[in-house]
Amino acid sequence: MRIFRSLTETRGFVANILLTCLFIGMSGCGSPTEQTAPPLLPVEVVKAERRDVPLTIEMVGSTLGTQDVPIRARVEGFLETMNFQEGRFVKKGDLLYTIDPQPFKAMLVEAQSMLAAAQTSLAKSAADLNRIRPLAEMKAVSEQDLDAAVAQEAAARAGVRASEAGVDLAEIELSYTRIMAPIDGLIGLTKAKPGEFVGREPNPVVLNTLSDIDPIRVRFSIAEQEYLILARTYLAATGGRGTPRGMGKDREGRIKPAQDDLILILADGSRHNYQGSVIAAAQAIDASTGTYTVEASFPNPNNLLLPGQFARVQAPYQTLKNVVTVPRKALVELQGRFRVYVVNDNNEVEMQEVVLGPAKGLDVVIESGLEGGESIIVEGLQKVRPGMPVNPTEAAPVAVAKPLNET
Repeated sequence: MRIFRSLTETRGFVANILLTCLFIGMSGCGSPTEQTAPPLLPVEVVKAERRDVPLTIEMVGSTLGTQDVPIRARVEGFLETMNFQEGRFVKKGDLLYTIDPQPFKAMLVEAQSMLAAAQTSLAKSAADLNRIRPLAEMKAVSEQDLDAAVAQEAAARAGVRASEAGVDLAEIELSYTRIMAPIDGLIGLTKAKPGEFVGREPNPVVLNTLSDIDPIRVRFSIAEQEYLILARTYLAATGGRGTPRGMGKDREGRIKPAQDDLILILADGSRHNYQGSVIAAAQAIDASTGTYTVEASFPNPNNLLLPGQFARVQAPYQTLKNVVTVPRKALVELQGRFRVYVVNDNNEVEMQEVVLGPAKGLDVVIESGLEGGESIIVEGLQKVRPGMPVNPTEAAPVAVAKPLNET
């Protein structure tokens, strides 16, 4: 009985020990391994930098040739030949098309025949006048006969001039059957092929277009407010001597651009290698749209630009000196107010309210709220809170499109 009681007490003691160890293991008490702290939130930061920021007005337009000359069929007829390769450059005076000349040759022969007849009539009238004039002086014929002979000779002379004009017209129309290039330039796709009747609607009258593309023009429109900004800028640049369109005059009094600082951005986002100038503008603001139409000229020596391309023109008007800029994506807006999150020296997040200035590309000018040099969070903004410790890393620089001649 005593042995049985001892075994029972021993089993209870062991059970208590097991329960105690299990409780300690579940609660973590007495564990030799300490709890690890959660990892810090990784964020990407950039430095708020101070720099000079040139401000520009950007305008959307399209390119066109310095001259875009329609090639017209000036006479009717069947197109005989096409003497060029489409999409290639041609020289002034090159033969482009020929139209069947036979009808015009026949008209020229007819006009020449009429001229010969008129010249014969003039010769007879002149001979008659030469015979009658001395007889009239001797009173052998009446004054009326003399007047009639003079009038006949004058009419015959006028008939000769009219016939000569008819011959000239026939020769001109015959020359129109050979269509020549009026300028050097790039010729496009033909609108009629040999064998087609041309020169009368609904058949083709404009056979092609020839464009001089160096320099290239860009036509764009700007709002009235933008026009006033640029006009005042150009007037200030020329000391008030330039016109409101940003043009001055050279020594011969010819209109010339006041500045050569327009930047052309192409459809793929690249910047054209050459800057341009305003060369033409409308005489008034379009009252229906409130816009002002302007044309600028850009060098195009490599013939990269073609008429009809989409283009954006940037016109600088002011440079802000030594201002703070941050990326636009660093801004957080709340009820019309803007703020940024700053990582301090202890790698803790601070919220800073800022006042925005003009935007420039992917950056924006900060008028107040930052001094420059602060680490601004640009990635991870949704997860940060003021006072939170973070693990900051420098953000990779954003690639910017370069002119085509840069590497």
